[in-house]
Amino acid sequence: MSMSFTVMQQTLVMFLLMAAGYLLYRGGKITIEGSKSISSTLLYLVIPCVIVNTFLTEATQEKITILLLSAAVSALIILLAAILSRVLFPHHPIDDFAAAFSNAGFIGIPLVQSVLGNDSVFYISTFIVLINLFQWIYGAPMMRGAKMEFQPRKLLINPIVISMIIGLVLFFSQIPVPGVICTCLDSIQNLNAPLAMLVLGVYLAQTDFRSVFMTGRLYKMASVRLLLIPAATLLVLSLLPEKWNSLRMALLIAASAPSGANVAVYAQVNGGDYAYAVKCVALTTLLSIITLPLVIGAASMLWGM
Repeated sequence: MSMSFTVMQQTLVMFLLMAAGYLLYRGGKITIEGSKSISSTLLYLVIPCVIVNTFLTEATQEKITILLLSAAVSALIILLAAILSRVLFPHHPIDDFAAAFSNAGFIGIPLVQSVLGNDSVFYISTFIVLINLFQWIYGAPMMRGAKMEFQPRKLLINPIVISMIIGLVLFFSQIPVPGVICTCLDSIQNLNAPLAMLVLGVYLAQTDFRSVFMTGRLYKMASVRLLLIPAATLLVLSLLPEKWNSLRMALLIAASAPSGANVAVYAQVNGGDYAYAVKCVALTTLLSIITLPLVIGAASMLWGM
């Protein structure tokens, strides 16, 4: 089975899960407050458990090399995406944010798991941490027209950062983890895709689809997020040797995901156009059902995977 076909199947599964969230919200079975509670569960429990679980592996020299290489390349990819977005959307912070930051956690993790296996989340763990850091340091101030800020205390209480630190400690110390905890982590990890898609379905249900598809400005942003940035990422990753194919593919999937839901969160918190931000998430999420298989298919052909 080709990799692009696998991605197409998984994106279809994710679409059906989003449809379930959409219908539950429309039917009054999930409220906005309920979806926020699910989002909090994902942010503070599920994704941290996924990250910690990926580090419960033997600390071989190869994996240490992969970890360091992933961190360096992830930083370069995220920085490149931020630069391209700022150049193309200098006066539109929501478009800038939506184009720059992918939904690497909610959509990237499930896709990487389905295409490359659960252990491959290890490849994008640093990407997820770094994209969260960039959003806090660069994205949030940009939304309110302020300068970049670095507040270590806030970063250290970020659940993604905390889980990464715990994972690194367990990885390098090789402290034995009881089997019952590993089983618990595995069970929680399996909640990631269904819960994340349900939440995105609720986002979609709050959107006027006619206005989404009739807003021309959204298509420019979506083209940058789903086509231009993945293409630039593909070129950067092609510079790596063929032996790092799995790492390249995992990072490409994470970088090619649609706009992260945080664009709506940060817009709402900072007094931005929340309704427009939700449309950014909605349009890119829907279009990614088409673009993700195309991007992954092109990469698998180019890299011989």
